[in-house]
Amino acid sequence: MPEHNDQSPHKVQVFAHRGANREAFENTRSAFDKALAYAIDGIETDVQLSRDEVAVLWHDRFLNKIGLDGKRIDDFDYRQLTALIHPQSDGEGLMTLQDFLAAYRTRCRLLIEVKNRDWEPVSRHQLKIRQTLDLTGPNPQNRMIVSSFNLPSLEYAHQYRPEFPLIYNFEDDQTIADAHTLLNTHAFLYGFCIPIQNIDRVFTGLLREHGKCIAVYTCNSDDEIGKALQLGVDVLISDVPQQALALRDR
Repeated sequence: MPEHNDQSPHKVQVFAHRGANREAFENTRSAFDKALAYAIDGIETDVQLSRDEVAVLWHDRFLNKIGLDGKRIDDFDYRQLTALIHPQSDGEGLMTLQDFLAAYRTRCRLLIEVKNRDWEPVSRHQLKIRQTLDLTGPNPQNRMIVSSFNLPSLEYAHQYRPEFPLIYNFEDDQTIADAHTLLNTHAFLYGFCIPIQNIDRVFTGLLREHGKCIAVYTCNSDDEIGKALQLGVDVLISDVPQQALALRDR
């Protein structure tokens, strides 16, 4: 599949949320390949660590989607996980971050969310950050960005690799007041990823004044996609990237 060209700066970039996750199991090779069948600009994915410290792609806190209710990624070693998560499928089995980067880093932009959980020790948070940044390697033109809801993890990432672009993910209950504070206390942040329902022109104007990248999640309805396009955000994250592309390019 050919590499997708970068978009001009004024054009909203459409990122497939965990790949084309309504057409294949999310965060898998099949989901990413199906997303790349459209003219997407990028892929968003999620990183966690197996019990034996292999960086793998998985979003949820638990493994309920494969029938292991209440169990977590870090309850199992990597080899156990590969036997549990769609082992019969070449395309929908568990992917490592290393394999994901090897397969997709030259084909589109990547937004890699590091999932650091409350129950994990800080040392494990930091290990996850180091592994992620080490595996990305060179990052010409900021084609890869790392994000997290965990602010101390981003502080650590900045100390570990100061030049790497980092995005802070806002929770649903965070507001423009939080952005004002963070712009003063965490000026190193490359940008912010805001729930689409929480952002408006005043919010985008503030972030633009400070030269920050603006990403929004998760834009799935025509109204949500249209709002993101009208606001002129930088990155629109969607479960239906083909729908977002159709509206953007109309």
